[in-house]
Amino acid sequence: MGNGESKTWVLLAAGSKDWDNYRHQADVCHAYQIIHRSGIPDEQIVVMMYDDIAYNVENPKKGNIINVPNGPNVYEGVLKDYTGNDVSADNFLAVLRGDSVAVKTKGPKKVLKSGSNDTILIYLSDHGSTGMFSFPKSTLYATDLIDTVTEMSNNQQFSKMVIYMESCHSGSMLQGLPSSCNVYGISASTPEESSFACFFDEWRNAYLADEFSTFLFHHIKTHDLNRTTLERQFDFLKKKVKSSKPCQYGNMQIGQEYLCQFWGNDPAAGTKGEAYHIQVNDAIASHNVPLRIQANRIQRERDPRRKREHQRKYDELQRTTSKIERVVLEIQQRCTYRCASTSRRRAEQGFACMERTKLVGLKTVTEHFRTSCFDWHDERFGIALQHAHVFADLIYSGTEEYRIMEAITAVRGRLF
Repeated sequence: MGNGESKTWVLLAAGSKDWDNYRHQADVCHAYQIIHRSGIPDEQIVVMMYDDIAYNVENPKKGNIINVPNGPNVYEGVLKDYTGNDVSADNFLAVLRGDSVAVKTKGPKKVLKSGSNDTILIYLSDHGSTGMFSFPKSTLYATDLIDTVTEMSNNQQFSKMVIYMESCHSGSMLQGLPSSCNVYGISASTPEESSFACFFDEWRNAYLADEFSTFLFHHIKTHDLNRTTLERQFDFLKKKVKSSKPCQYGNMQIGQEYLCQFWGNDPAAGTKGEAYHIQVNDAIASHNVPLRIQANRIQRERDPRRKREHQRKYDELQRTTSKIERVVLEIQQRCTYRCASTSRRRAEQGFACMERTKLVGLKTVTEHFRTSCFDWHDERFGIALQHAHVFADLIYSGTEEYRIMEAITAVRGRLF
């Protein structure tokens, strides 16, 4: 497939749905507009997003999505290769490795057809936890992502790959990238911390963007991509992103490559344009967004009946959050969880050093928790994903997988 000519292939995925997560699809739409404008053909771009925002009942301007205050409509003309329930972890991995047979959809099965001379750009935006990135009804686990990328490298399906990940604990998804592969990753946060939403729009009652992605796109628009390397871009992001700490992983030699190899060559980049100056003053941890948005629904509602309904949902969200915290705490205690600081320090010492069997074990344990207790793909229990890092901490601290599973089952039987 790679007979001399090099192509750039792009995979953009927003893993969330529902109005409260407006920003994730806005991020992906914005990324598409940047890449499309750079001259990369649509045939080489795949976009995955649920597509329930532009014409959502809560959208006061139908058909319109913006990613910066008073910004342009980034929804206009965006590709919609996979929408609704077709936006899944399995489809994402199948599209990435070019496996059209494995794609599950009633529509066209568009995949990356990359070859040994080609470059690949991946951008993902949604919620996450340690070793996990959420899709609307499924979860992408670090072990599956790393396995797929490694297999593609062994099969010579690309020359260089770059992955950008916007999610909480996103460093844990990329920390296991093997340095032996030509893959370089930049995460919005460390393996231990949240990522942050920004640009709250009162009229739309939505956070328009994420802080890391805001500065990522700002950098692309204001620098000469033919003269700026990935490493220089990372230095910029480290300086500009204040609420979380962006991290880089994988093959550091790829950091010396120029951005134009992955983002194309936008003739307007590096000029004083729409993104010449940007400032973030209202960053908020992603897990706090639903309460903030629901509180605003209550505040601005004038109809007494609807106001009471909004208040009921707000109270229910708080009760659910408290219950999740109690359940997770009891699971910890049943596992004779030694102390958060000890296992946290172990986590900081290297998610990448964890044996693959333990990574698989983490997937097994968290899926048991999700299916037995709180399915974070259900909007009511989305906050549960924020607490799933506890299971990684338990495994890091040496707790056997079967003991964690037994504790989850026991707590499920007692509290549900």
